[in-house]
Amino acid sequence: MLRFKRETEFKRTEIGEVPKEWEIEKLGELCSITSSKRIYFKEYDSHGIPFYRGKEIILLSKGENITNSLFISLKKYEELKSKYGIPQAGDLLLTAIGTIGYIYRVKESDKFYFKDGNILWIRNFTKGINSLYLKYILPLLLKVQELSIGSSQEALTIEKLKELITLLPPPTEQSRIATVLSWFDDLIENKKRQNEILEKTAMAIFKSWFVDFEPFKDEEFVYNEDLDREVPKGWEVKPIGKVAEFIKGLSYRSNELVDISTEGEIFITLKIFERGGGFRPEYKYYSGNKYLDKQIVYDEDLVIALTDMTPDAKVVGAPALVILPPNKEKGILSLDAAKLNVPQYMKEYIYLYLKDSQEENSTFANGVNVLHLNLNLFKSGKFILIPPYQILQHFHLLVEPLFQKIVINQKQIIILKKSRDTLLPLLVFGRLRVEEV
Repeated sequence: MLRFKRETEFKRTEIGEVPKEWEIEKLGELCSITSSKRIYFKEYDSHGIPFYRGKEIILLSKGENITNSLFISLKKYEELKSKYGIPQAGDLLLTAIGTIGYIYRVKESDKFYFKDGNILWIRNFTKGINSLYLKYILPLLLKVQELSIGSSQEALTIEKLKELITLLPPPTEQSRIATVLSWFDDLIENKKRQNEILEKTAMAIFKSWFVDFEPFKDEEFVYNEDLDREVPKGWEVKPIGKVAEFIKGLSYRSNELVDISTEGEIFITLKIFERGGGFRPEYKYYSGNKYLDKQIVYDEDLVIALTDMTPDAKVVGAPALVILPPNKEKGILSLDAAKLNVPQYMKEYIYLYLKDSQEENSTFANGVNVLHLNLNLFKSGKFILIPPYQILQHFHLLVEPLFQKIVINQKQIIILKKSRDTLLPLLVFGRLRVEEV
């Protein structure tokens, strides 16, 4: 049974009041903090063992998938493992340059190496410190104690991190705190996995029906020049501009963006697009009031990315179905994206069609450092296979519940994260004590 109590007796410390029986220590007294052996550009490989930089550790810390990475050869990995060691289960990896404070706890199944300097390696725990507990409290303690240095780019040095004042409840309480917080993360991870399975299921049905034509094998097929393939006779092929109405988002100034939801409307930017297609909840907020009604988006509206700064063009032309936070009924679309108005029974079909062909979509973009989708060319040159209404309606009724469940799960994930983040400082500073789990 989970039982909490509110603490009433505190003592003063360098970082504020904590329960009177808790100890404090400098982090350097509780573990070893190092970096990795330097890897040179010439040592990267096209395959082998993943080599993670700060951005990959950030993705891992958020429980997100890594779609691409650098590699080192297995031979190089074994050499580094023999000479310097590799991260073991329970070790912590902390981003230390640029975007600092993201932390990943290594799993038993992990096999990778990591970039020197950008990531600090925390291991060899002593004095009863629980590494799972430490994973949860470190980012908060870093914010409170403001240890980073630098003006143009934030950095966290090993020496600075060793000086971090760390709170030490009794080991059994550390374990209880870590258990409670990990319950939230386990629930979040479970719902993310559900969403991945639901999306993959919808895509598998789409490919079975509209790529391999499994249910329609006995029908007559004809060659279509625009798609350069045979399709069932009687099915139409149209430019996407004849199927969907494209509405561009709002042009904005940087000073109109805010980080606090109470000061602005949800702003749907390029950050919500997964590489290759799909939605991720990376929200901004817009404080202005110049948007048009047609630039408003709602849950499950279909949008497409119009710009891209990734080197492999995995975002431009990528589609997503919008998912708003639980307390928001609408959002505003930014100029980096366009909304596609299509009949309701076609929405999931068009989304999956565009996602399945994102690589082709990106060929309608141009630019050097920043790619821009040529929308006029895309609307006239991107051809879409249009099955008969009855088939599209049947497909819609089959996959719509899958996407509705994805929306529900994502909203629950947001609530779970908010609950965990609200609980975290109460547990870390002992305002709320975990007596039993």
